[in-house]
Amino acid sequence: MAVFKGNLDIDPRGMIYEAYRIEGVSLEECRMIFLDWAMNTPVGNMQDYLIQLLNEYETDHPDHPMTSVIKDGQKSAKSKRRGGRSARVTD
Repeated sequence: MAVFKGNLDIDPRGMIYEAYRIEGVSLEECRMIFLDWAMNTPVGNMQDYLIQLLNEYETDHPDHPMTSVIKDGQKSAKSKRRGGRSARVTD
C-alpha cells in the first residue's frame, strides 16, 4: 500500500505536506524542511512552484510557520539579483 504524500508533483517526498501535519513545528524547522525541499526540487520556475504550494496549503493553514516560510521564499525569489551573462545583457 502506497503512503499518501500530498497532491503536488513538486513535492514527491511529501516534505511540505508532512511539515503541515507536524503539530507544534517551529519556524526554524520549517525553514530547514523548505531548504531541503528547494534543494531537491527539479529545475523549473520556483515562483510557479511556490504559488502551487500556497494554493494547496495557505487557505487551510494561513498562520502555519510553513506558510510564512513559503511567502518569504516568494519574496526572496523575486528579488534575486541576476549574475553572470544575464546581468550584463540588456533586454
